[in-house]
Amino acid sequence: MQEPTRKSPLRPLPNLIFASRWLQLPLYLGLIAAQGVYVFHFWVELVHLLEAVFGNQHALEILVSSIGYKSDTQVTSLNETVIMLVVLGLIDVVMISNLLIMVIVGGYETFVSRLNLEGHPDQPEWLDHVNASVLKVKLATAIIGISSIHLLKSFINAANYDEKVLMWQTLIHMAFLLSAIAIAYADRLMSHHDKAH
Repeated sequence: MQEPTRKSPLRPLPNLIFASRWLQLPLYLGLIAAQGVYVFHFWVELVHLLEAVFGNQHALEILVSSIGYKSDTQVTSLNETVIMLVVLGLIDVVMISNLLIMVIVGGYETFVSRLNLEGHPDQPEWLDHVNASVLKVKLATAIIGISSIHLLKSFINAANYDEKVLMWQTLIHMAFLLSAIAIAYADRLMSHHDKAH
């Protein structure tokens, strides 16, 4: 009967190089702190919106100032445009927060250490087949979503933006879109190449 081959321990230098992946841990912890800041910002904006609904003029002024909305007449009550801009701002925060989760969870799993979530009822579906390539495509599509929200906010509030600003925002969004298509296409080519071998 043949004895199973034992893996030899890593030599000191390769062991040090491999262990250096743990230097990324503070970066992911920092992103978790940033996530906390976004959660706080979301709730502050939501509370101001709810207060403005019930007629709080100070909360309304804070909202109008934070979204950069300007009108010929002073805004004394919530209108549809202000509500839409605030809600789009909240959606923007949620999408950036989703992007952070993808980077934190996917990046840690890919580059630092396994999370061992197999069988956990809350394991994200996309984490089953995550690797650096899949993560790049997911991040690119998330960035397009965030850029779309920013662009929509700018178009709704177009009267307060210079034409050049709107044009550049549109061009930058198109650049993001083309980059994401290129990344997805390159990923598809590489996966077909791997399957062929």
